Amino acid sequence: MNQSYHHVVHSFGPLYNEDSRILILGSIPSPASRAVGFYYGHPRNRFWQVLAEAYGVPLPEGIEEKKALVLSHGLALWDVIEECDIIGASDSSVKNVVPTDIPALLARTKVERILCNGALSKKIYDKYQLGRTGIPAIWMPSTSPANAAWSVERLVEEWGKGLTI
Repeated sequence: MNQSYHHVVHSFGPLYNEDSRILILGSIPSPASRAVGFYYGHPRNRFWQVLAEAYGVPLPEGIEEKKALVLSHGLALWDVIEECDIIGASDSSVKNVVPTDIPALLARTKVERILCNGALSKKIYDKYQLGRTGIPAIWMPSTSPANAAWSVERLVEEWGKGLTI
């Protein structure tokens, strides 16, 4: 099957409030996330399950519950890529990156820790953002279903360390 590149522009903004202390960064929303208009929208992505288990709360249902979970725990969500060319949801295909303006977000929050969900977000953050923010990001194992090497239990254990300030 021959897939071609598509130019993707991030279609929804960051989720944060002035009390956010930990910023979680993905790369760019997947086609499933863009379809629902919110972060980690693919039904097999384990992000919401990992977050809920790490905090010992029920799995959020729907976007409003997901927003409440994030904000009630001092978190913020965004991505490192504002626009790029990509084949489907393939991180390895990303090219022509335009980064998001993370320093502007940090100026409106109390963020003191940045977690990158997966290798691509860490790579892009380090390349485009680290010099602008001065905050080293922590690589976290991807919650994507493509990261089958990490069980939910291992993800919860590792993410739980990063989510504690």
